Amino acid sequence: MNNPVEAYFESLPEERRTLLGTLHRLIIELYPDATVDMKYRMPTYHTGEGWVAIANQKNYVSLYTCGEHHLTRFKKKHPKIKTGKGCINFRINEKLPLFDVKRVVKHALDSPKGERPRHDS
Repeated sequence: MNNPVEAYFESLPEERRTLLGTLHRLIIELYPDATVDMKYRMPTYHTGEGWVAIANQKNYVSLYTCGEHHLTRFKKKHPKIKTGKGCINFRINEKLPLFDVKRVVKHALDSPKGERPRHDS
């Protein structure tokens, strides 16, 4: 991690740092060679043209993708979790559906323009 990203995590309240740390580790485990920087004041992970970002929002911890097409399956499977056009908003007390979050991250990073992902596990 670079210094601005580390500073971002260190500035978070503990319960949010835990949830954002889980998302960060999930992304880094899937894409250890991803470039991590701060775009729009949030940790952003890049591989080629694909990207995802995570952020501490007022009422949620959010996972942003580069398009709503990455969330199609997730929205169908988890209709009670709040989503936007290209993001998922997790409440602090919500259990992360890790398998399905991984699927969203893989789709966003492997298929940024919506083509069929290389791996779908």
